[in-house]
Order: sequence, then C-alpha cells, then structure tokens
Amino acid sequence: MASNLDEEIEDLRARVTTLKKQLRVHASTLITAPSTRQLLSSAPQPDKPTTTLTLPTHSNQTRSQTEAQAHQKNLLADALAQQQAHAQQCLYRTCATLTTFRARDPDPRAVDGGAILGLRIEVVSRARFLRPYYVLLNRPFPSSRHHLRVHRHTLPPCIPMAGLAVRYLAPPPTPTPSGSGGEQRRVEEKKKQRSRQDLAKFARALRREVVRYHHRLGVVADLRNAAGIGRAGYGDQEEEEGEKGDSEGRPSNRLVDISPADAEAKHLSIEWADGRTGRLVMGDDGEIVKLVVLGENGRDYEAARGLLGGAVRIEDVVKRLAALR
Repeated sequence: MASNLDEEIEDLRARVTTLKKQLRVHASTLITAPSTRQLLSSAPQPDKPTTTLTLPTHSNQTRSQTEAQAHQKNLLADALAQQQAHAQQCLYRTCATLTTFRARDPDPRAVDGGAILGLRIEVVSRARFLRPYYVLLNRPFPSSRHHLRVHRHTLPPCIPMAGLAVRYLAPPPTPTPSGSGGEQRRVEEKKKQRSRQDLAKFARALRREVVRYHHRLGVVADLRNAAGIGRAGYGDQEEEEGEKGDSEGRPSNRLVDISPADAEAKHLSIEWADGRTGRLVMGDDGEIVKLVVLGENGRDYEAARGLLGGAVRIEDVVKRLAALR
C-alpha cells in the first residue's frame, strides 16, 4: 500500500513539473507573438476604440480601468523584455560556444602576478544548455612569456586533458649544453618546432571531446527510453517481474537495464530479464565497435544479431528498439 502511494506521489510530482514546463513554454510563445508585440507597442488613443489585452489582476477594486490596463501593460512589457533578454542570451551561447576571458588569481604567490586566461566552453545536450565548463591557463615559465599551461579546469575526469595539453600546449624548450655549431642549431630548431603552442586547436579539440562525451550520455538515455526502461531505482522491480516471465504477459527476453560501464560512456552494460548480459562498445562518434552477449550456454550470437539488426551506429539501435516496442 505504501509503495503504491509513493508511486502516485511521484507521478503527481512528475505531472506538476511537466505542466509547469508547458506553462513556461506557452507563456513565452504568447509574449513573443507579433500580435502581442503590436499591442504593447501601440499607444492607446482615447478617441478611437482600441483593443486591449486584459489579464486577471489582484489590484485594488477601486482602481480605475485605465490604471488597471496600464498596470497590466507594464507587466507584459517587463515580461517581454525579460523574454527578449533570455532569447539574446541563448543566441549568444549557441553561436559563441568558445569564448575567452581574463581573470586574476587572488593567491598572492601566484605566478605571473596572478594573470589568468580563461576558456569558457558551452555545450548543448538534449535541447538544453548545460553548465559551462571552464579552463584556466597561466604563464609559469620565466624563460618564455608566450607559453601557457593549464592551471585549473572543471572538465569531467574522462576528458583527456593531459594528452591534449601535451599535444597543443607544449612547454618551452630547455637549453642544451654547448656543442658543435651546426648540430646545436639543428637540435634547437627541432625543440622550437615541438614546443610551438596552438591555443585555438587546443580549445577546439577540447570542446570536441566534451561534446562527444555528452552525446554518448544522451544516446544512453535514448536507448533506455526506446527500450522502455524506467528511471533509476526501477531496475529491481523489473528483475522481480522478470522472474515471473510470461505468466503476466511480459516477455522474458526484454531489456531491463542499459547503463554506462566506464567513465567515458563508451562501454555500455546491457541486461535482459532472463539473466543474459551484454557489453556494447562504441567509438567516439557513436559508431558500434563490438557487441558481446553472454547467456547460460556462453556467447549468444542470436541475441546480438537481434539487438543490432545490422546497425552500424548506436542511433540506429535506438530507432530499432523504438520500432519494436
């Protein structure tokens, strides 16, 4: 009884969240409509009848109708200004996905007088802006004022920050002992070539890795939705029902869990209701590398073929699962 009540409460909360989201969407649509803008921009004329947009108000009943309409118009104008500012911010975040800024390290012992160059990385996942990622760079090399080094960052641990920094933000060359003139010049030239930094390529490669990571997480969520797998914590109930099998009309070979098996979300762990388990490996951009399914009698090739169906990308598996439901 208690579990049923908890489920009803969760369903009601989910419905309230959905309704609030729909209300915000409809309100922004109405505010940004051309007819609404025309009503707000046109000044009322007392000689001619004008069409006014009236809304429910809790103002004092003794207030005149003109003052009430003016108050409503001011409220709509403020809402329109906020909506336009929000739209401008979204447009900026969509177009300027990589931006730089200057900051100062408050540490009194910071190198280079505390000067910091920051990178701001914008990512959109599942039609929403995520919290921006930041990379802070400083110049700790006394022998070179143009070489940068990663000071701090807020990227996920699975992003290969160290490898990208070594590739695109190499440290300055160290002085070599004196030797023959020609040989020393050649060694110095090779060191200079290896130590050249490219901040633009570093930033683009960094954002590419971040976007790939979030796309893989989004694909995992799409797989769970296409397979009809509930939210977290629902897997135990699926396993209990899987033991009953076809007695309740539910197939015993259905999927009960799809989740990332590593930090990079390249390996996916798949579980069936009849106890079979699988491991799917996908590449950086969502291509399927390999799928292995294990059952009671060892490797199950038929289940692997049934899940993939000739798909070469993980998005094709999502479409296939959605079509089979």
